[in-house]
Amino acid sequence: MTLKPLAVRIPEQIEKEILEVVEREKLDKATAVRTLLEVGIAEWRKQAALEMLREGKVTFTKAAKMAKLSVWEFVDLVKQRNTEWVRYTREEIENEAKEASAAKS
Repeated sequence: MTLKPLAVRIPEQIEKEILEVVEREKLDKATAVRTLLEVGIAEWRKQAALEMLREGKVTFTKAAKMAKLSVWEFVDLVKQRNTEWVRYTREEIENEAKEASAAKS
């Protein structure tokens, strides 16, 4: 993996938190910042995918891909975060169930 330099100004509080990670994880500062960026980006991807799914802008499978998760991992994430994404009303679901039962008969 090729590493690219990145210069950024951060608030003092964030620097203190980075130094806390450095100390706790026994990492050098650059490695700690890379790790935190990776974790942050992964979380951002999950949140963005859940939001797009909730708004009906993407399919479930597309949202899983956006989050860089398997469909089954994304199912777990949706459950963990209590994300509502089905766009049916109670009446629509009941009608579907009745129609399915009628079709069986």
